[in-house]
Amino acid sequence: MSWLKIALIVVSLLLIIVILLQNRGAGLGSAFGGTGGVYLTKRGLEKKLFTATIVLAVLFFGLSLASLLF
Repeated sequence: MSWLKIALIVVSLLLIIVILLQNRGAGLGSAFGGTGGVYLTKRGLEKKLFTATIVLAVLFFGLSLASLLF
């Protein structure tokens, strides 16, 4: 297995974990359409998880494209 495919597997697992951690922090009220919170800005760990999700998604997309080309 090449290093590119190993990196793709690692990034995909990290992306799954970060998304699940984000979903767990949302609370049950937002699952049924409620707002769940008073403030609208992301703070603390929620903001770091959001940023990590974006970075990992872009990295996953780039690795997938590189895997396709090579």
